[in-house]
Amino acid sequence: MRCPYCQSEDTQVKDSRPAEDGAAIRRRRVCPDCGGRFTTFERVQLRDLVVVKKSGRKVPFDRDKLLRSVEIAVRKRNVDPERIDRAVTGIVRQLESSGETEIASGEVGRLVMEALKSLDDVAYVRFASVYRNFREAKDFHELLGELKGDEEKTEEDAG
Repeated sequence: MRCPYCQSEDTQVKDSRPAEDGAAIRRRRVCPDCGGRFTTFERVQLRDLVVVKKSGRKVPFDRDKLLRSVEIAVRKRNVDPERIDRAVTGIVRQLESSGETEIASGEVGRLVMEALKSLDDVAYVRFASVYRNFREAKDFHELLGELKGDEEKTEEDAG
């Protein structure tokens, strides 16, 4: 693994341990040339995924970009980082196990919406406002109506 500080090709693993409920391995590394320390993660990748944008442009799927999007939605919310990481891992597993190598960006967005709905309502609304391209206050009102409808259904199911 190349050192991110000095670009040396020769780094050493100092510690390895499971991460993300065993779905990844976290490795602490040190560069013998500059002394820099950094962490890497090793994950299973079932297949190379490509995201097809609305414009038709194709880009390689990027788990880190997905994680950043979810983190932006939950920013300043009291959501455990472990739950965020599990949600992202779940989305990636769903995409990889779909059998498709090309995934529509809308499908990725739909899966993120589902995950955020179970994590935090405010994060869900934040993401939805961008994903659904809200233009007016009534767009928020309609989404909140959907959320309220889901809560009422859950209460009916429980009662």
